[in-house]
Amino acid sequence: MRAVLVEKAEDGTTHARVTEIDEDMLPPGDVTVRVEYSTLNYKDGLVLGPGAGLVKTYPHVPGIDFTGTVEVSDDPRYSPGDKVILTGWRVGEIHWGGYAEKARVKADWLVPLPDGLTTRRAMEVGTAGLTSMLAVIALERQGMKKDQGDVLVTGATGGVGSVAVAILSNLGYEVTGVTGRPEQAQYLASLGAAKIVLRDKINKVIDRPLERETWAGCVDAVGGEMLARILGQMNYGASVAAIGLAGGQLVPASVVPFLLRAVNLLGIDSVHQPYANRVEAWKRVVTDLPFDKLEGMTVDATLDDLPRLGAEILQGKVRGRVVVDVNG
Repeated sequence: MRAVLVEKAEDGTTHARVTEIDEDMLPPGDVTVRVEYSTLNYKDGLVLGPGAGLVKTYPHVPGIDFTGTVEVSDDPRYSPGDKVILTGWRVGEIHWGGYAEKARVKADWLVPLPDGLTTRRAMEVGTAGLTSMLAVIALERQGMKKDQGDVLVTGATGGVGSVAVAILSNLGYEVTGVTGRPEQAQYLASLGAAKIVLRDKINKVIDRPLERETWAGCVDAVGGEMLARILGQMNYGASVAAIGLAGGQLVPASVVPFLLRAVNLLGIDSVHQPYANRVEAWKRVVTDLPFDKLEGMTVDATLDDLPRLGAEILQGKVRGRVVVDVNG
């Protein structure tokens, strides 16, 4: 079967290539899935390239999410012919992932494909969209409401940010998108962003720990100095859902926004979410994500495109979502 295989040379460099591998090379697992679609995420770019400590053993098959049809199952929850989704659980990092025509995984890592989704459409959503949905659910549970003001989305042209803009806008929130690429303003407007803020205007720490209350909520894919600045701009009692660290993992922030404005910082993990939370989030995706906008932010790729696209996503050159037709 065809797969993207990443190998490591003696000098420590890695190289990704499309090649034929034997099905016997697949790791142990309860369920064998004939993969139909996967996606490209920032983490996939790291695994296709330098590894960034995510991969423990080589050779390795990347792909942190996939959809497909169960071929063989040793678990009573799944039968041959069932359509399934996998996201998270460090598949594509520690465990072989979805950039192959077949995958063998633990049954606990799968969820059934919900009504209203095809396998391709589920990968238009992918880990990025699931993370966005989890962030919106968390913000709403923390009390975010439509009449409280604008909601900020940082890294808005990326996969997670794009879907977050589309979901929030569809739910009736006034959305402001942050981007470092002003030429993408029309793209963000097409997803439902009412306003655009350029990254340079918000990407620096200032001496004042508090600024004017501006945001009723925030989905932050950037972290670093930008997150520190945003915390001081949140409305009283508002929350930031932290879903990424494209701008750095260290946050030079003051505790003042937490103490004087009761601001909440919510960590969003999509890797180890419990099964029930995943099922809820996928059901919300079906009802809350406008799929016409999703199609407009999605491009198609094949396994042969992935070594190139992996490098491009690390350079910030990939917009929106990429759906990988594993059999294309």
